[in-house]
Amino acid sequence: MTAPPENRERDRPTGELLKELSDQTTTLVRQEIELAKAELAVKGKKAGTGAGMFGGAGVVGFTAFLALTACIIAALDTAMPLWLAALIVAVVYGAVAGVLAMTGKQKVQEAIPPVPQEAVQNVKDDIAVVKEHGIP
Repeated sequence: MTAPPENRERDRPTGELLKELSDQTTTLVRQEIELAKAELAVKGKKAGTGAGMFGGAGVVGFTAFLALTACIIAALDTAMPLWLAALIVAVVYGAVAGVLAMTGKQKVQEAIPPVPQEAVQNVKDDIAVVKEHGIP
């Protein structure tokens, strides 16, 4: 008579069980990595398509901005010389660009340094605790 399956597992040598565990773990990790690669490939393709659409939207939006600029200059041209209308629009755009640049510079400086300071401090604290308690 054959021993029940749970007893057969108990009768196997520990070394054999550990080897099987190691093999199964390796296989599982490889399968999970392959699954992650497949998922990232699909997501990467979608992200690439989306980025291309954003680029197209930027080009079309810039073209619309140029048309709006021409419209504003043409509207101002009814009340003043064309050169003055274009100069006024350019000065307004320059002022807006200056404000955006200064605000952008401020935001970038707030982000410097790009090192995650809280995480670095936590690691330093962990090292200090390990040294304090003499843990190798």
